[in-house]
Amino acid sequence: MTGNHFKGQEVSCCIKYFIFGFNILFWLLGMALVGIGLWAWSEKGVLSNISSITDLGGLDPVWLFMVVGGVMFILGFAGCIGALRENTFLLKFFSVFLGIIFFLELTTGVLAFVFKDWIKDQLNLFINNNIRAYRDDIDLQNLIDFTQEYWECCGAFGADDWNLNIYFNCTDGNPSREKCGVPFSCCTKDPAEDVINTQCGYDVRAKPDSEQKDYINVKGCVPQFEKWLQDNLTLVAGIFIGVALLQIFGICLAQNLVSDIEAVQASCFWS
Repeated sequence: MTGNHFKGQEVSCCIKYFIFGFNILFWLLGMALVGIGLWAWSEKGVLSNISSITDLGGLDPVWLFMVVGGVMFILGFAGCIGALRENTFLLKFFSVFLGIIFFLELTTGVLAFVFKDWIKDQLNLFINNNIRAYRDDIDLQNLIDFTQEYWECCGAFGADDWNLNIYFNCTDGNPSREKCGVPFSCCTKDPAEDVINTQCGYDVRAKPDSEQKDYINVKGCVPQFEKWLQDNLTLVAGIFIGVALLQIFGICLAQNLVSDIEAVQASCFWS
């Protein structure tokens, strides 16, 4: 019956221990990611005040660790224990869960291709929401700084998007020293400087547009991301195809092992 396990020589040991070994790595990595996420929330005091999880206006990067780690932990547990104990229920759960993830990835890819303009608008909205919350969370701040430095960009579509942040906007009533400025991650890098000048973006948007490009990257992160995708299309496509093939391979192996276990159970039942 489904959910029972049977130890027998007829079950392929190669498939069984390959699934076990592969998934125990996923299981351990998933636990590590969840552990890092919990540690980060503990450092920020979130665990002592759970309601603060929803207070941040933008994306808390810790959620990425928690969600990805949680999915990897569940998949790794089901595949690892299912293969080791020859438990058909856990192996079928592993196959179905992996199949759902594969279907969601495929659907997301198709929709992203069909509705490119809508995706661009949503990406713009997402970045602007996080710009508003730039100073509210240190992890979000580091993520935005990394993004702007890596793609040499500033804001969603330009440096003026930083008017959305209360510390950087150019309104007369803004008392902040960062008024009419941008974060240091928007600044153009001087190879001769060993120390990062965190004040390089001060008052830069008060200068004429023609002069701003001498101090900061004036291109937005959305068009820079599009350009990066076009320049690295082969690499991105290769990664997606490789992940998809790995998922299909995992599903096939798990289903093969389930068939072997059920065949052994059936033969023992009738013997």
